[in-house]
Amino acid sequence: MATDHQNPATKQKQPVASNFKLVIYEQENFQGRCHELTGPCNNIQEADVAKVGSVLVLCGPWVGYEQPGCKGEQYVFEKGEYPRWDAWTNSRRSDCIVAFRPIKVDSQEHKIVLYENPSFAGKKIEIIDDDVPSFHAHGYHEKVSSVRVQCGTWVGYQYPGYRGYQYLFEKGEFKECSEFGAVLPHIQSVRRIRDMQYHPRGAFQPST
Repeated sequence: MATDHQNPATKQKQPVASNFKLVIYEQENFQGRCHELTGPCNNIQEADVAKVGSVLVLCGPWVGYEQPGCKGEQYVFEKGEYPRWDAWTNSRRSDCIVAFRPIKVDSQEHKIVLYENPSFAGKKIEIIDDDVPSFHAHGYHEKVSSVRVQCGTWVGYQYPGYRGYQYLFEKGEFKECSEFGAVLPHIQSVRRIRDMQYHPRGAFQPST
C-alpha cells in the first residue's frame, strides 16, 4: 500500500475512502454513542450524531470544522486518540465540530512559501522539508496574507509553538488570508502533516 501511495502517477487523486477511518463519540473519553466515518461528512447531525465529545482516528489524517459544509474554525486530526475537545484545539474559542473530511497527503516532500501581502507580494518565508515552531526565531516578523504550497500538506498556527487557530494548507495557492480561513493575517508557526500510516516516526506528537 505504501508503494501505491508514493507513486507519482497517483499524487493528484482524491483520498481513497478505505485509507481513512475516524470514529466520533458523543461523550468525552470515548463514551456514549459512536459513529464511524470513512469519507467526508458535511454535517454530523445528518448522520444522527448529536455532538462530538471525543475522536479516535484509526487512519488519517482528517480535518474537522466548526460549521456545516466544512466552514469555520479548523481542527487537524492525525492518527491517535482525542479524549476531549482540548486535545484537538487550544484556541479556546469553540468546542464544536460539525463536519469532517479526509486530508490529502500526496507527497513525501514538502515546500511552502508564505508572503507578507495578498497576491504573493512583499516579504516572504520559504520552508522546505521542515517544521517551524516560531517564524520570529527564523527572522520573519511579518504578517502572512498569502501562501503558495508547492508540495506536501501543512498546518499553520496563529501563535508560536503550534498554538491558536489552525489553518490547513493543501497543495495550491491562497491569494488572501480569507482563502485559508483566517480573519486576520496572523500565522506564526507551521508544520508538516504526514500520515502516520506511511511516516510512523515523523508524525507530530502534541505536548501533554
